Amino acid sequence: MFSEDLYLTSVTAKSLYEKYAKDLPIVDFHCHLSPREISENRRFSNIGELWLAYDHYKWRVMRAFGIDEELITGGADWRDKFLAFAKILPELAGNPLYIWCALELKRYFEIDGPLHEGNAEAIYDRTANMIAERDMSPSYFINKSKVEFVATTDDPADDLIYHKDIAQNSAYEHCRVVPAFRPDRAMGVERPGFAAYIKSLGTAAGIKIKSFKDMIEALEIRLVAFKETGAMINDNGLTGFAWADYTKGQVRRVFEKALNAENAGAKGVEKVGGTKGTGAAKEAGAAKGACAAALSAEEIDIYRSAFLYETAKLYAKHGFTAQYHIGAYRGANSAMNAILGPDTGFDSVDDAAGIRSFGTLLDRLNSSAGGLPRTILYPIDINQFEAFATLAANFCGKGRGWVQLGAPWWFNDQYYGIIKQFESVGSINPVALSIGMLTDSRSFLSYPRHELYRRALCSYFGAIVDRGEYFSGEEALGKIIRGICYENAKSYLGLNK
Repeated sequence: MFSEDLYLTSVTAKSLYEKYAKDLPIVDFHCHLSPREISENRRFSNIGELWLAYDHYKWRVMRAFGIDEELITGGADWRDKFLAFAKILPELAGNPLYIWCALELKRYFEIDGPLHEGNAEAIYDRTANMIAERDMSPSYFINKSKVEFVATTDDPADDLIYHKDIAQNSAYEHCRVVPAFRPDRAMGVERPGFAAYIKSLGTAAGIKIKSFKDMIEALEIRLVAFKETGAMINDNGLTGFAWADYTKGQVRRVFEKALNAENAGAKGVEKVGGTKGTGAAKEAGAAKGACAAALSAEEIDIYRSAFLYETAKLYAKHGFTAQYHIGAYRGANSAMNAILGPDTGFDSVDDAAGIRSFGTLLDRLNSSAGGLPRTILYPIDINQFEAFATLAANFCGKGRGWVQLGAPWWFNDQYYGIIKQFESVGSINPVALSIGMLTDSRSFLSYPRHELYRRALCSYFGAIVDRGEYFSGEEALGKIIRGICYENAKSYLGLNK
């Protein structure tokens, strides 16, 4: 049976969780939920759809058990997909999916017992009835989970119509939903379809883009449009990054080369960091037959360095918080990635995060006239938590936790990864400054990840108290817990204004 003492292995931990963390609202400042589904308040029909439509965590583990792709991302019935997943769930001891699923079944469907092959049919039918009876939709899950703020992930060329509709939708009167500005496609100079994307960005901004300077102007126009909808967060997804000193002329030439696709027959290049741009044409919305320009690794580094520097200056100018998700090795299985496209479960952790390069970027920004924006760093390599924490600590002083390590990301957003971050980073950058957890999810059932984080946090602090390492009193510790779980994010992002 599901235990309400999950991770709370001491009296102190239980008390801290119950008094200070359990009932706090949620600020979810990074996710991949669909603005369209939120706007239309989509009605779901079954738990198979809710669990398996977008969840590459589940897809990966199903493949590990040799389940046919038809039952994962194929056209099989949702019931059959759910039954296939339920069959393997009891074997996921120690895997975060086991406890995530348990939390979701408990919090949304009042199911205490374990899901397995023997009861899967009954649970599928029971939850389908509850979904229909309670009219479960995005607003249902958001309101039930006490979510006050959601930041989706949106391209600069998006028209933001769904966000404008959400702002007028009474179903979300207790939750603010804003877009986060993610310009990865404009940064992907080496990817197929870059020229086509730049044209669409120019159309969205109302200008014709002929140069790198024009592109930065277009991005600023779109950033302002995002800001008008309430946005205040940027996000970048980066593989390897190697800083390269550059001149304006070099950047101009690289941009023009990519825009003109001088080598139309090129198949692309190896990306720095060891990843290939497989599936990128689909990701970039490229026209059929479009190819990447044949750029050298040095040219890509020059462009990426200039891009990150110039866009970060825009974030500082317009009061945005910059987020950098660092070091994913994407599309490792090139054959499957080519068939299914990006974000389908074929990505890995990489060790090419470029700590010194990020230090150079932060240092240049810190010395620039516009200054360094609030910045959150999310290394995916758990072995680099400490290194990035020391880097973040070098650039504080403008405000509380101005540059900081973000919540454990992707493969690390589970109990072990969370505790690892607390234990290894707390002595470098105080845990009390953290703005807490996020879902980083495409599922409306993922909000219990905040609960898991809060339980881990109270377990961590309970252990510190019990071994005599902290004795400033429960009230002081409770203030820290409230800050990490809720209040720090609101203050850091300016949500109290």
